[in-house]
Order: sequence, then structure tokens, then C-alpha cells
Amino acid sequence: MSFVNFAKKEINFKIVYYGPALCGKTTNLEVLHKVMPDEARGEMTMLSTQQDRTLYFDFLPLKSNAIKGFISRFQLYTVPGQSIYNETRRLVLTSVDGIVFVADSQWEEMEHNAESFENLQDNLKGHRRKLEDIPYILQFNKRDLPNIAPVEYMDFMLNQQEEKAAFFESVASQCVGVYEALNMICKIVMAQFIREHNMGATTEAPNEKDLAVKAS
Repeated sequence: MSFVNFAKKEINFKIVYYGPALCGKTTNLEVLHKVMPDEARGEMTMLSTQQDRTLYFDFLPLKSNAIKGFISRFQLYTVPGQSIYNETRRLVLTSVDGIVFVADSQWEEMEHNAESFENLQDNLKGHRRKLEDIPYILQFNKRDLPNIAPVEYMDFMLNQQEEKAAFFESVASQCVGVYEALNMICKIVMAQFIREHNMGATTEAPNEKDLAVKAS
């Protein structure tokens, strides 16, 4: 859950990138970290597994002045895709404020996408939470590859909740659709926080200037 530091006038939000192995979760954060100006980004912390190069999680704070009187700080995490690290996945979901589910667009990965999405919901139950109560979006990644499923098919397969989630097509390795997805999840997270805490907001926040996600 979001943490409010009244002394520093800061609100900390936690965004988790979830999805199957090698879908592009880590690439999202690496690309975002690369294109942000130095003053808008923090250090990226990477904890590698012993078996391969997959990262346990990445940490990246972003700032936004969207909520009146407070600085909004976003901490971005990834989870390991391999099933053997499920305890780590569940741990990273602790107190999550928003989720970006990254799906691999290749036809042969559809089963893995579905399994990971189900695993996400199961792990949230371990925290006594439901996906429909948490802001989340879908990101259909690797749209530049030849053997990909239509967007309509992926939307039908993964977007079965009563209230449909926003989805974005992306090529994370080229930073296509990456910023747009991040911007949207941050907007939804802050909008929910404002509703729940009856706090005022500045105009249409956050926008590109607020998040400072710009190519250098």
C-alpha cells in the first residue's frame, strides 16, 4: 500500500511489473532508467539469481508533483519469471499499489502468459487481495516479432475481468509503448489514492513533464 511521509511531504507508490519469463519486464525498467535524466532517477538495484541472468527485482524511484502539497515517488519492481522463484514473486507483491502485466506476444508463449496471469491472482490471494481491487494494466510486448498473436486475441485471453484493463502494445527493447504504459499506471494509481483519501490533485496528473520520462 502507498506510504505517506508527512514529515517529508512524500507519498511512496509501489509499481510491480509481472509476467512470464523473458517477456520483457526487466527490459522495460532498463530502458526507462536509460532514457530518464539523472535528476529524475535513482539507482537501479539488481539481484541476480544463481541459475541465470534473470533479475529478482529492479528498483527505480520516479517523482511527480501531481498531488497537491506532496511529492509522489514511484518505486518500480520486477519479479522473476521462473516458477521456482514463486516465493520471491509473492514477496515483491507485498503492499503493491499498481501492476503492469507484461505479456509475450509470440503465439508459442500464450500458455505461459495465461499461467503467469493466473499465478499473479493466486499470489495476491496470499496477501488477501484481489486483482480487480488493484490498479493494473496490460502490456503486450514484442510486437515487432513475426509470429505474434493479434491484439484482439490477447485482450480476450487476458482481459476477462468485469472492468476491462487498459492495454498497450510495446516493443520494450526499442522503448516503444513503454513510457505510455508507465504513465497510465501511475495516473490510475494516483487517481485511486486521491479518491480513497479525498486529497486534491493538480491538473491531469501525472503528465510527461511530471514524470520526467524523456529521452535524453
